[in-house]
Amino acid sequence: MRKIYGIGETVLDIIFKDGQPRAAKPGGSSLNSLVSLGRLGLDANFISEYGNDPVGDLIDSFLKNNHVITDYVSRFTNGKSALALAFLDEANNASYTFYKDFPPERLSNVPEITAQDDIVTFCSIYAITRAVRPNLIRFVRTAIKNRSIILYDPNFRTAHLHELEELRPLIMENFRMADFIRASDEDMKNIFGVHDSESAYRKVKDYCPILIYTANTKGVTVYSPSGIFRFGVKKIEPVSTIGAGDNFNAGIIYSMLRDNITKNMMNKLSEGQWRKIIETAVDFATEVCLSWDNYISEEFAERVIKDF
Repeated sequence: MRKIYGIGETVLDIIFKDGQPRAAKPGGSSLNSLVSLGRLGLDANFISEYGNDPVGDLIDSFLKNNHVITDYVSRFTNGKSALALAFLDEANNASYTFYKDFPPERLSNVPEITAQDDIVTFCSIYAITRAVRPNLIRFVRTAIKNRSIILYDPNFRTAHLHELEELRPLIMENFRMADFIRASDEDMKNIFGVHDSESAYRKVKDYCPILIYTANTKGVTVYSPSGIFRFGVKKIEPVSTIGAGDNFNAGIIYSMLRDNITKNMMNKLSEGQWRKIIETAVDFATEVCLSWDNYISEEFAERVIKDF
């Protein structure tokens, strides 16, 4: 079985609506993707860090109960597991306040064992955090050497705009390492100041040949060497949008394994092949938006497995 490796931060999301806490869920962009993939019975390996404390124990048990492999998680004692307070607005989009207490040594348990056509995903502010970046970059470069497929999601939010000039070179380096980028319209607006998919692709095409551009209700556009393809999304009334993009990524990864898409095929995929991938990704994201969870439900996972 081809393996999946996700590298990213771990937090406990405490979700507020109308000033009241509604749910507490283990979270983090890669974690959300991997829990969904673990529920689908895939070989989902998590590379991260959290404390040897009650919050860390809760997260660790949750991951293992959802079949996420935690062999490459660093448990630290000199610090505490991170918390994220997520405040939902009227459209159920989230803004965050983080509480973090990390030790000086970060992300110390990084593997070097990926294989050809394994899938590696890295994303969000964690992928450009200087304290973890040396080990993160070492892992991603090893995966590139091993001919693994690299998915990068910048997930760059307005809270970090004041750091953009310092962080932009790191984002560009991540673009260069990726086989494909999945970025939202908000990401591209924040990083480059562009407001449409064509302008976004002009900004990234010299770094990475494939861009999957998501624009919420306005749909998805795929730019690749084989063509430009546009796809719609489903109209829904979301309960929470937390984890929607992460599970769109999970749907992409699942589809690539389901359809046996290899690294050598990436630049040659047809519109029909992309349609199957994007429709699955939209289904995953839609499922998550209809609940307080950051991941697909076990019932949804069972239906996906049955239809495979």
